[in-house]
Amino acid sequence: MKRTSIILALFAATTAWAQPQGGFGFGGQQLSAEQMHYSQKFSDINYAGDDKAYHTLDIYLPEKKADKYPVVVHIYGSAWFSNSSKGMADLGTICAALLKAGYAVVTPNHRSSQDAKYPAQIHDIKAVIRYLRANADKYQLDTTFVATSGFSSGGHLSSLAAATSGTKQTSVGTEQIDLEGSVGAYTDYSSRVNVAADWSGPVDLLHMDCGKAMMMNPSPEQVLLGGVTKEDAPDKYRSLSVATYLDKNDPPIIVFHGTEDNVVPFCQGEQFSVALQDAGVKSEFYPVDGGGHGFNMYTEENLDRMVKFFDAARNK
Repeated sequence: MKRTSIILALFAATTAWAQPQGGFGFGGQQLSAEQMHYSQKFSDINYAGDDKAYHTLDIYLPEKKADKYPVVVHIYGSAWFSNSSKGMADLGTICAALLKAGYAVVTPNHRSSQDAKYPAQIHDIKAVIRYLRANADKYQLDTTFVATSGFSSGGHLSSLAAATSGTKQTSVGTEQIDLEGSVGAYTDYSSRVNVAADWSGPVDLLHMDCGKAMMMNPSPEQVLLGGVTKEDAPDKYRSLSVATYLDKNDPPIIVFHGTEDNVVPFCQGEQFSVALQDAGVKSEFYPVDGGGHGFNMYTEENLDRMVKFFDAARNK
């Protein structure tokens, strides 16, 4: 517990430093939301039907008028340590680009690794998608198209939502895992996604030591899994890994990863790209030369690549 407290203190320090100045930490680059342009914002909507702040989301509608808007759920990065960072979820970069392109943007909170252990976090994200489908008319949403996007641990959850789209329960070695959950009142609705973006996400949690990156003991993934090590419970780490679930029926996934990422090693993005190709999943991979963990990642060129990838999936 002492080591976990140290990690949480480090997270708090890095994100606190990142928020005012637009700096970098577990949450990456958090530019001012002033760069966002939207026609309407719905704040602090509880998608689970409880009174928990970690089960709330915000919805932003584009300035460009339309009867309904296709949807992107963008998930903040926090090493799964934060349950309340929707207000700093790459608002001035990824979210601003998506709004400009005509997408409604949804930024949800989700339970942290201190609130609940995995798979609670993916249960929350799937509950978000079900809520949006159940309430589409209320918020002018076209939920025939729902994309996920995320940075760092948010990239993991975005990719996991795509790779497990349509899979409710499965076995991973000795692990029986529920990938859907029963959060909220809308369990009869679909949590499927049409396309996903992964920005610097950890995707193979058994091999986070594949390259040079920040080493923590215990690691964020170990905390998320209740403290067990990968040596003692490798199947738990496989059940957390996106690559475990890939198959040719998965929706398209676009991957961005910085070559100088010192938090989630670049090899995670490289190996994810290979795994996507091997599984027959339509994908694109963009190594960002000199990019760190959020640093130099959100160039106009990369944001345009994401939008075009989403547009192509929507218009196929």
